[in-house]
Amino acid sequence: MAVKSPCVDLCAFDGKTGFCTGCYRTREEARSWKKMTDHRRHQIINERSRREAKVERSGA
Repeated sequence: MAVKSPCVDLCAFDGKTGFCTGCYRTREEARSWKKMTDHRRHQIINERSRREAKVERSGA
C-alpha cells in the first residue's frame, strides 16, 4: 500500500530551513512525492519531528 502524503494543504516554506511549515517536506520532496519509493516516503515521514523542531528553532 502506498504511503499517504503528509500534505495538510498549508504550503508555506521556511526561508531558513527550506521545509514546508505544514508537512515539513522540502519543495523537491513535495514535487516528487508520487515518484518516490515507499521506503523514501517513510524516511521523510520519520524525519518529521526532527524537521519540525528545526523549523521552530529557526523562528518560523
